[in-house]
Amino acid sequence: MASLIPGQATPIGAHAWRVLARNPGMMTGPGTNSYLYGKDSLTVIDPGPEDHDHLQALLHAADDLGKPITQVIVTHTHRDHSPGALALVAATGARCLGPFVPDDGLQDESWQADTLLTDGDVIDCGGVELEIIETPGHVSNHLCFLTEQGLLFTGDHLIQGSTVVIAPPSGSMGAYFASLRKLQGRGITMMAPGHGDVIEDPETALSHTLAHRQKREDKVLDCLSEKSVPVSTLVKSVYDDVPAFLHGVAEFSLLAHLIKLAEDGKAEQSEDGWRRSE
Repeated sequence: MASLIPGQATPIGAHAWRVLARNPGMMTGPGTNSYLYGKDSLTVIDPGPEDHDHLQALLHAADDLGKPITQVIVTHTHRDHSPGALALVAATGARCLGPFVPDDGLQDESWQADTLLTDGDVIDCGGVELEIIETPGHVSNHLCFLTEQGLLFTGDHLIQGSTVVIAPPSGSMGAYFASLRKLQGRGITMMAPGHGDVIEDPETALSHTLAHRQKREDKVLDCLSEKSVPVSTLVKSVYDDVPAFLHGVAEFSLLAHLIKLAEDGKAEQSEDGWRRSE
């Protein structure tokens, strides 16, 4: 695996380089990964946060590679992934491609795609192609991008070293399960995530993530009873294997699991919280 060094263009595959942003944190891990992809010209995948140093790192990487940046695409519009597009477009004249912006108060509202991407689209990246795969779950507008060589840019659908938060209303656990299964058997050889290092055994990562999410869902159901319990109380038993300071974040994914269980007819919500369905 290649070192995670902020600001440095690190080759990760055929015609692909990673540039790590300087925004480490609880939700971003080492920081947001931006990627440069292309043969004769470059497409920036997830330009990251609005940050002058990161912008300069992307521009310098393109100069060092001797290739112009002509496109910017984003996997989704959370504020650690897409706000850097504005300055990058101003500096390069690149066009923007990507998803719509959900209206949930959690998105980068500055993002505006010149072309909206949908499932099955194929875009040219300077002589090499990317296939667009819609992967809702983490957020409703999430996309992954697959190269001809089997490298998948996963955004926050899958990240290295941790699970991702599923935050309703735009995040859906049911959709997340379906999107994980959608990627199985696709011939993916390696994953380039939005956070962390490359994932070199994609099929194992997919199966492990599905199993982990199912185990958590089973635990949610086991912790429910005929008496309604609020999410803030339920999280303490469902996520008793997670440090308490993370329980506030875990409540988002817990709610997503509860909504999925309700969709499956196994749980129901009342004024006082959540309980098993009768």
